[in-house]
Amino acid sequence: MANIKSAKKRVLIAEARRVKNAAERSKIKTALKKYEAALEAANADKDETQKLLISVISLLDKAARTNLIHKNAAARKKSRLTHKFNKKFAA
Repeated sequence: MANIKSAKKRVLIAEARRVKNAAERSKIKTALKKYEAALEAANADKDETQKLLISVISLLDKAARTNLIHKNAAARKKSRLTHKFNKKFAA
């Protein structure tokens, strides 16, 4: 543990951010899994799956905006998810 007061504060802040970031990453992973499961379901409902896609895209945008993930990584994931959706529900 650090001796300097500001260094002690930085340790506490870093730990708080680590916990918050881990929770946000977990939230994104959970949303991705729900979307994938809805997409793979045999009786997939287009409207429900589209709502899940929109919510996942929103989470990815927020994560990119707050530098939780890189903006290009978010764009890549959004593109792949949208491609899967369009492939599944092609008219």
